[in-house]
Amino acid sequence: MEETSGSQSAGGRADAGGDVVRGVAGGVARDMAGDVVRDVAGERSGAVACPAAIRRALDGHTTVTLAYVDEDGPQACAVLYAAATAADGAPVLYFVTAASTRHGRALGKPGARVAFTVQRDGQEWSGLTGIQGRGGCRPLSGDARAAGWRSYTARFPFVEADERLRAALERTALWELRPDWLRLIDNAQGFGHKEEWRG
Repeated sequence: MEETSGSQSAGGRADAGGDVVRGVAGGVARDMAGDVVRDVAGERSGAVACPAAIRRALDGHTTVTLAYVDEDGPQACAVLYAAATAADGAPVLYFVTAASTRHGRALGKPGARVAFTVQRDGQEWSGLTGIQGRGGCRPLSGDARAAGWRSYTARFPFVEADERLRAALERTALWELRPDWLRLIDNAQGFGHKEEWRG
C-alpha cells in the first residue's frame, strides 16, 4: 500500500472514509489529510492482535450505533454492548435485540454486515475519543450464546439482579458483532490521532 496526497496511487487502499492509508509494519503512516494512522495489519503473520488502546476504548464504552442497509434503505440503531475477546484473540461485541425488529431482521440474514461507531456524548473536541468499525453480525445459540451471555451480564450486572429484566432478555436474541476493521480516534493523543486494526 502506498501513501498518497491526492488521488489513490497504485497499491494504495481507501479506508472507510475514503482516505488512502499506507500500512507500515510496526510503524506509522499518514492518510491524505496528513493524520497519523497506525496500521497493525501485517505486523506479524497469523492472527493480528488488536492494539491495547482500541481494546481500552471498547471496554470503556457501553453503547454502539449500528448502521445497516435493508430493502427499505439505510438505517441506524443504538444498542448496549459488552466487549470481550474471542478465542482467536480478536475483539467481539455482544448485544441483545429482538430478531423481529427492523435491524434484527436485517442482521439475521446470512453474511449480514454493519458499520458502527462507539463514543460518549458530551465530549470536548480536544479529548474526543471514539471508535469507527465494520464487521459481521449473527445471532447466537447454544454454548456460544451461553458464553456471550456471561460476558453481557458481567458488563451489565443489573440484568441478573432484576428477575423480570433477566427473564425478558433471556428470551431475546443475543448477537455477536465480530469487527474486521476498527479505527480509534483519540484527540487526547493529538488532534486527528488515529490507530487502526484489521482482523
